[in-house]
Amino acid sequence: MYANRWFSVNLADVELPDGRHLDHFLIRLRPVAVATVVNEANEVLLLWRHRFITDSWGWELAAGVVEDGEDIARAAARELEEETGWRPGPLHHLMSVEPSNGLTDARHHVYWADEGEYVGHPVDDFESDRREWVPLKLVPDMVARGEVPAANMAAALLLLHHLRLGQDALP
Repeated sequence: MYANRWFSVNLADVELPDGRHLDHFLIRLRPVAVATVVNEANEVLLLWRHRFITDSWGWELAAGVVEDGEDIARAAARELEEETGWRPGPLHHLMSVEPSNGLTDARHHVYWADEGEYVGHPVDDFESDRREWVPLKLVPDMVARGEVPAANMAAALLLLHHLRLGQDALP
């Protein structure tokens, strides 16, 4: 029905198990690469940004579309550097999620590094109001308060919290 370099909107004829048919819109999107760094103090590098679609502010990880032919991990590292000014060390795959698989085929691939190097002011500084190192121990409360509104970001941060802090994070 519509397509550009970022996405396409399609109409599918879906056959239900009982044989009935229905029209279903679907949005096809390019893969998204996401990355962050967790430092030795168990602080995670986050971006505070506004999303105009929902008119909301929240904490997010650096993320962006994977370009044609681009390796997903390289795209994640590129996005992190462009949006934060930090070049990650070796990236570890954290998770791949489908944020809204009833409407879109989008897959978000999340990576993290346990070291990084500040290389200068971010090229894409306009994408966030600020960039901060936030203690991982604060993540569950931040998610509960709605300060991490994107489901993929909340899931990734909670998994990082579990992996890095585990039992030490329990009261």
